[in-house]
Parts: sequence; structure tokens; C-alpha cells
Amino acid sequence: MLPQIIDIIIASAEGAFIEVGVFVGAVLLLFGYINYKQSGAFVTSIENSKQWQPLLGALLGLTPGCGGAIFVMPLFFKGTVTFGTVVATLVATMGDSAFVLIATHPKQYFVISVLSFITAIITGYAVDQTSLGAEIFTKYKKGKRSASELVAEHRGVSHAESVTHIGHSDGDEIDLILHHKLKGHQDRKSLGFTITHNAFQFYWVLIGVGLVLGVLSLFQINVNDLSIPNLALVLGVTGTALSVLMMVMGKKFLENDTHEETELKAMSLKETLIHNAQETAFVITWVFVGFLTYELLVLAVGGGNYFAGEALIESLLLTAGIASVFLGALTGLIPGCGPQIIFVALFARGLIPFAALFANAVSQDGDALLPLIALDRRSALWATLITTVPAIIFGLAIYWFEVNTGLGALLGIK
Repeated sequence: MLPQIIDIIIASAEGAFIEVGVFVGAVLLLFGYINYKQSGAFVTSIENSKQWQPLLGALLGLTPGCGGAIFVMPLFFKGTVTFGTVVATLVATMGDSAFVLIATHPKQYFVISVLSFITAIITGYAVDQTSLGAEIFTKYKKGKRSASELVAEHRGVSHAESVTHIGHSDGDEIDLILHHKLKGHQDRKSLGFTITHNAFQFYWVLIGVGLVLGVLSLFQINVNDLSIPNLALVLGVTGTALSVLMMVMGKKFLENDTHEETELKAMSLKETLIHNAQETAFVITWVFVGFLTYELLVLAVGGGNYFAGEALIESLLLTAGIASVFLGALTGLIPGCGPQIIFVALFARGLIPFAALFANAVSQDGDALLPLIALDRRSALWATLITTVPAIIFGLAIYWFEVNTGLGALLGIK
């Protein structure tokens, strides 16, 4: 049994890095650069376009990762966007699990994005037809501190480094909560900061080499039989081990992106490279955890017989039917991106239906819910409950189409 477990750990590490992680890193670099160039301008456009705010919020939420959605959350408490915009943004966002889906199933990612975008717009404008946003904002304003109190509290505190804020001002209520009370950027004197801010260059080299091997494997080339024997195996295990180390050193386990780090990435290309490396490490670690957990569960269920366990697990998951839609929506209620990445990893292995993946994508709020919780728990509770409703309704509708029509086979989502 022990040799089987060791083999599973090694194979899961190699698969997480070579099959998924290197592609995630490449996509993260692309969207990280776009975020670096465009985030501030996009936030300004949302603030200045009252009529189109839920639509623009949904567009920003569609951006892979949580950065776009994180920027929108404080805008509601400034009174510059509607609560429907916040909800639309959260409905549209898939967080870091989007990178996994892009890397493994780009067609399904496109379909999910289109459907989520439509759902987000409908939900956002529907919320704005109610008085809920006004009631939440009124209660929030009653609890705000005076300008003199803010000045007194802000006096004597400073950021780890210079930060140009997006969507709020230095010294305001939002700044004090998201940049001083919450864990933001790493302490510059810590071991974690030293490792993550120096190892990122070597990490990107590993990702680059691994990407070449990953592409070759897509063309059915056995990358472990090249001129350097077991190159993919060694690189995969090394890359995953370094990913785990970087995630632990960054002290990020469920939440990957803070508001302060999102601003830093938008202001500095170097910070984009550093934090995108950490984000890639975060995703790879959770993919590894997902792969490993599944493989060990299969072995345990089969009583040491892997093939028997695999057949039983797959039959249970694939026959879960409607229950899987509710499972996807309920998993989405968990703040942060880690559990959602595992859910997408299961889909990548063909173990859950597309409708369940869609329900999870709509219900989950990624890291964007965490600053909302910090700013106002009431609004966060309402937002996450509201996003779960369309997740279940539309998820069940999509499941019906999957089962009763040829739509699933046509789109390759069965």
C-alpha cells in the first residue's frame, strides 16, 4: 500500500504542474499584464457610467482571477456604484478556478463565461429594482466614523510601501479596514517576503520549461522519454514542491489575493510578476491537493484496488444528477478560491456534470467576498445568498438541457 501512496503523490505532483499549472501560469501572466495596464481606467469608467454599472461590473467580474471583482467591492461603500453592480460582479467572477478551466477546457470556459455574464446582468439589474441596496448603504453610513476619528486613527500608520489607491483614498474608512486592519502585503522583514520576492524569477523559469513539456504532452509525446529521462517527472515534482513552499511562505491558504496586493499589481509590473507567481503557486497547490485527495480516496474506497475504487467513485459522482448542482452552489458559498479550484479539477477529470460546474461558478465569489466581509458583514451575507439563487435556478435549467437535449454533446459539455 505504501509504494502505491508514494506513486500517487508523485503522479499527482507531476500532473498538477505539467498538465495544469504551467498553462495556468501562462494565462496568469497574460491577464496580469492586462490588469496592470487597464484596472484603474476600468474602475473609473464604472464609477462614471451609472446606467451601465451592473453590465460593466459583470464584465470586470469575468476577468480571470479575483482582481477585477476586488476593485468593485469598496466602490459601493463610497456610494459610487449600486449594490446590483456588486452582485453582478460576484455572479460573473470565477476567481482563480477560471485559470484551471482555461488551461484544461477552454471551450467550456467560454460557454460558462457567456452564461455567467447573462446571468450576472439579469441578477444585477433585478437587485437594483429593489430597495435592498439603499437600505444596506444607509445602515452602513450610520456606523461610519467621523472625519476627525479617521484622521486620528490613521495618524502614525503607514503602508509597507507606497500604494496608490484605486477606487478610494488614503486615510478613508476603506483604507483603514482593507490596508491596516487586514493582513495586506507581507512584512518586508519576514522570511516569507524574502523567499517569495526572490524565488519568483526561478519559479517563472520552471513554468517556462514546464510549458514546453506541457505543450508537447498535448501532442501525445511522452515527455519522460526525451533525451533527459523523466524530465517531466522531476520538473513536475520540483515545481509543485516549490509552489507549496511559496504558498506557505505567503501564508495564503483559502484566500489568495488581498485588496492591497491587487492595487500593487496594478501599479507595478514587478509586483505583477511577483504576485502572479504566488497566485500560480496557490492554484497549483490546490490542484495538487484536489488530485491527491481524489486519488487517495479512490484507493481507500477500493480497499487498495485502485481500479475497483475508481469505478465505484465515478459511478457515484456521475449518477449524483440534480444533487451535484446543489453541491456546486453550496461549495460556492465558501469564501476564497481553494475549494472552488478542487471543484473545477474534478470537472476536468470528467467527474461532475457541466451544470454543477456552472452552479459553482455563479455561486462562488472568490477572494472578492473577503474585503466585502471586512467592510460590512451584512452586505456580504446578502450578496453571497443572492448569488446562490441564480446559481441553483439556472444550474437546474442547464442540467435539464444536458439530460434531455443534445445541447451538452453539441457544446462538448456532457
